[in-house]
Amino acid sequence: MADAKTRIDEMVKAQDVVLFMKGTKTMPQCGFSSKVAGVLNYMGVDYADVNVLDDADIRQGIKDYSEWPTIPQLYVKGEFVGGCDIITEMTLSGELDTMLEQKGVAFDKDAAEKIREANA
Repeated sequence: MADAKTRIDEMVKAQDVVLFMKGTKTMPQCGFSSKVAGVLNYMGVDYADVNVLDDADIRQGIKDYSEWPTIPQLYVKGEFVGGCDIITEMTLSGELDTMLEQKGVAFDKDAAEKIREANA
């Protein structure tokens, strides 16, 4: 599993935003992955998607790496942010906007506001 950990470490450090998910950003393979990818896509966040279904070592390795048992998992600037429930809460509270701004990650603020309005 050391090889998987090294690969994961390189992935989360190579891109500003990385989503480990089931499927891809254009074709998610589970509802939770679809929800997080949908938020990021709608907000115009440039992110790398890693399909854990393609690699069993990465699928288990990401859970060990973050010490978080579920997928999807979002990383921003090498830092684990959370899974579907956490990203949803952060989006609706505006916390995700704040974090992305603080870390210098571009996103569409109007789109983020529309998500909040639609869920108010």
